[in-house]
Amino acid sequence: MNPPGARGCLITLEGGEGAGKSTHAIRLVRWLRQLGIKAILTREPGGSPGAEVLRRVLLSGQMASLGPAAEAILFGAARVDHIDRTVEPALSAGKFVVCDRFSDSTRAYQGAGGRLDPRFLRALERVTLGSLRPALTLIFDVPAAEGLARAGRRPSAAAGPDRFEAEDLEFHERLRAAFLAIAAAEPGRCAVINAARPEEEVAQAVRDVVASRLLAKAEREKVPNA
Repeated sequence: MNPPGARGCLITLEGGEGAGKSTHAIRLVRWLRQLGIKAILTREPGGSPGAEVLRRVLLSGQMASLGPAAEAILFGAARVDHIDRTVEPALSAGKFVVCDRFSDSTRAYQGAGGRLDPRFLRALERVTLGSLRPALTLIFDVPAAEGLARAGRRPSAAAGPDRFEAEDLEFHERLRAAFLAIAAAEPGRCAVINAARPEEEVAQAVRDVVASRLLAKAEREKVPNA
């Protein structure tokens, strides 16, 4: 279904802790492939060898003492490697790229959560993203307390919370508000998914948005003008 020579689409999944992004990123890629669409799954921070090294450092909390600006720069460095080595090659090959977190997480976590100057973040985005923007961003919305409770029930929780899961509830409430503000400011790119619903209902909502916003558009563009 990916037309030869056509550029692929970048779909990003965003939201707070425990919102279900990782689960639904996997489900979305599986569904796209069932439709005959070439698609890859990736994540941030991470998604490339160099970025995965930085992921371990960032989520360990070792850089927290340096402040949100330093953290944002390290996230940016990981993003550059991720884009260069994973995202751009896949898009150039006509594949759909489904990414669990992307630049909106830096806006939310270091911007709203860390109270970093938005002008700094916009400048960092210009450097790290260039002209690249997601074709669609799905923002998974769930009350912060519920998301943290879900995160605490994950198998990985036995090792203890990561750098951001360990923040207090007020921090996570700011994150939720920031993601919803991003969606409200860019409705053409973003769609809010009510992630408090049962998993299958959320999965269907994701499929509906992707089908209506991306797949239907692609089908229309293949039809020659009458």
